[in-house]
Amino acid sequence: MSGYERLRPLLFSLEAETAHRLTLYALGVAQRSNLMRWVTQPPPAELPVRAFGIDFPNPVGLAAGLDKNGEHLDALGALGFGFIEIGTVTPRAQPGNPKPRLFRLPEHEAIINRMGFNNEGVDALARNVERAQWRGVLGINIGKNKVTPNERAAGDYLACLKRVYPLASYITVNVSSPNTPGLRELQHADPLRTLTGTLMEAREQLATQHGTRKPMLLKIAPDLDEAGMDAITAALAGSGIDGLICTNTTIARSGVAGDPRAREAGGLSGKPLFERSTEVLRGMAQRLGGKIPLIGVGGILSGSDAADKIGAGAKLVQIYSGLIYRGPWLLTECVQEIRRQYGDADVE
Repeated sequence: MSGYERLRPLLFSLEAETAHRLTLYALGVAQRSNLMRWVTQPPPAELPVRAFGIDFPNPVGLAAGLDKNGEHLDALGALGFGFIEIGTVTPRAQPGNPKPRLFRLPEHEAIINRMGFNNEGVDALARNVERAQWRGVLGINIGKNKVTPNERAAGDYLACLKRVYPLASYITVNVSSPNTPGLRELQHADPLRTLTGTLMEAREQLATQHGTRKPMLLKIAPDLDEAGMDAITAALAGSGIDGLICTNTTIARSGVAGDPRAREAGGLSGKPLFERSTEVLRGMAQRLGGKIPLIGVGGILSGSDAADKIGAGAKLVQIYSGLIYRGPWLLTECVQEIRRQYGDADVE
C-alpha cells in the first residue's frame, strides 16, 4: 500500500476543499524538507515528446485547476510531471462561487466542482511564477472574470495573455468551464472565430516584442455534439491556434445517476467523464487530421486510460481528478504504460 493510500481515508474525512489545501501544503513541506521520496516515486526515465514546438520530458501533465494561482510549482514539479498547467486565472481577483462548491463521489471515483474561477488575479499568479525555482514546461490557463459580459470577454483574455506571455511555455484559452455563466457560448463558431482572431493578432505582436512565439491552445467542453465539433473545427481553420485540449468537465450526470450528490450543480470530472471526453478527443482528432496536436484529459484513473487517450489521437495527456483517488503514483503508472504500449514517443 502506498503512502497516499494510507493517507486517503484521512483526507476524505475532511471537507473536500479543505483537503485540497492541506494536500498542497503538505506537498510543499515535503518538497522543502527533502522528503518527497516518501510521497512518490517519479517516473524512472524520460519519455520525451515534442509538440507545439516544445520538448516535453514525458507526455503526462497536470491539468489546470489544481494550482490556480501557481503557488505550488516547486512541490508539484518535484513529482515528475512532463508539464504543469496552472490557472484558470482572470485579470482581477475573484472569490468564485459560494461554498460548498467541491464534492467527492467516491463510489463513482468522480468529483463535481463549481469553483467559478476562484483566483487571486493575474498579477498574483505572475509573482508566484517569478518566485518559483521550478523551470519545467509551464502552461498558463486564462479566462474572463464572471462580471465581464461576453461582448467584452476578449479584453479580459488579452489582459491575461499580455501579463503571462513572458512566463509561460504555452497559454491555454479556456472557453469551456461550465461554472462561469455564459462562458461556453464563446465556443460557438462566430464568437470563437472573433476571439481567437483577436488573441492571435496580439500573440504575434507579443512574439515580436519578446523575441519568441509562444503556442496558444484552446480548451473545449465534452458536451459537444457532432455539429458543435464541426463548428469548432471550422472556426479553428486558419486561426493559428497551435493545439487543442479535449476536454473540460461535463454538465452531464448519466455516469452518476442515482447518487444524491449528482444534483449538485457544476462540472463533473473523474471516471464517469472518461468515455465522453475520449469520444470528443477522437472526434476532433479525426476532423483535424493531425493539423494540430491534441492533449487528452478527462477521467484518467490508470495507466491504461492514459494510453487509450494516446490511441484516440492525443499527443499528450493531463491528469487531475485521478490524483485525488490514486495519488501521485498515477503519474508514474501513466508514463510507464504509455511507454509499454507505444515505446518512445514520436519526436516531430
